[in-house]
Amino acid sequence: MKIKKDDLVVVISGKDKGKQGKVLRALPSKNKVVVEGVAIIKKAMRPTQANQQGGIVSKEAPIDVSNVALVDPKDGKPTRVGYRVSEDGTKVRYAKRSGEEI
Repeated sequence: MKIKKDDLVVVISGKDKGKQGKVLRALPSKNKVVVEGVAIIKKAMRPTQANQQGGIVSKEAPIDVSNVALVDPKDGKPTRVGYRVSEDGTKVRYAKRSGEEI
């Protein structure tokens, strides 16, 4: 999966199309990501020791990684991600739109 935690992404399809947010969690086994402020769901929570109040809580739901694109660091538009080997032999990600390293 080419999207990692703390990446800035934009939603390219679905009900939240056009929204930008930071990736809070990446779930590679399910091919999904949780993006800040996107795919908000309401969930009923039972009162517990940690949460005395209980009630209805809003939280982000995972969305498929194919519905998000990384934001290009140069111009702020959606881009695809590629890999290349740098001079010191490490594998780095880069934005295919501008060629800049991420």
